[in-house]
Amino acid sequence: MWVLILLHLAAAGFYAVLAIYFWRTRWASVPADRSQPGARARGLSNPERGALLLVLLLHFALLSATIFVGERMHFGFGLAISTMVWLAAFTYWIESFFDHVDGMLALVLPLAAIGVVLPLLFPASHLLINNDSFLFRAHFMVAMLAYTLFTIAAVHATVMAVLEQRLHAGTVSGALASLPPLLTMERTLFRILWIGFLLLTVTLISGILFSETLFGKPLGLDYKTLYKFGFGLVSWVIFGALLLGRQVYGWRGRSVLRWTLAGFAALLLTYIGTRFVLEVILGRP
Repeated sequence: MWVLILLHLAAAGFYAVLAIYFWRTRWASVPADRSQPGARARGLSNPERGALLLVLLLHFALLSATIFVGERMHFGFGLAISTMVWLAAFTYWIESFFDHVDGMLALVLPLAAIGVVLPLLFPASHLLINNDSFLFRAHFMVAMLAYTLFTIAAVHATVMAVLEQRLHAGTVSGALASLPPLLTMERTLFRILWIGFLLLTVTLISGILFSETLFGKPLGLDYKTLYKFGFGLVSWVIFGALLLGRQVYGWRGRSVLRWTLAGFAALLLTYIGTRFVLEVILGRP
């Protein structure tokens, strides 16, 4: 037990060190030419990418050891957040091979430092049923991937809105200048949204069609089921409308931000709301 606690704290410390490093090397050191986003983007070096990979592997090992205890599979509020921030950081690590995302890592890594210790503060009290089922594990992983991608999209859209406002005002700071150009961030955002939307579609369909195999009972009409599927469907409709509006009407800017945050809020209530209310507020497993 104490070994796991120390390893969680070590991972948080590593994340914090990397966050400070990226802040100082990408954001705090302001060059003379900072008028446009992307002016200081230089991408990750191999040592930087390697250091980030090491802490990601440590975090992944801790998640695996906490979720999979013997033949059982545990999950809860703390583990949900921790898994989400790990997947977010890992996604940006993958993206670093294709684009200059070091400025975004300065935002994500502090969240990862907090998220990695949440399983210690909110221990998992929920034992997942049918955890030996391949279909269940696939459903679970697809759902977490969808949730994480939409989380990244929400952060992306918020940063884009701030960047666009500063560009119009002509006051782009050194921190924002380290980010990719606005058009590049916009293309990345909708690529993330499309992938997340497809994964969310698979999650909802599999949850409906294979409810008895996944959860040990047919799809019912109880409060908890209606709550989860209801908000899941609401988020699916919101993101679908956003993608349709982009294709048909060319939505950009504030409209994209509002729809993305609305869809993310619905998804947050779907995946985190029930666990938070039951475990943290009501203190029930």
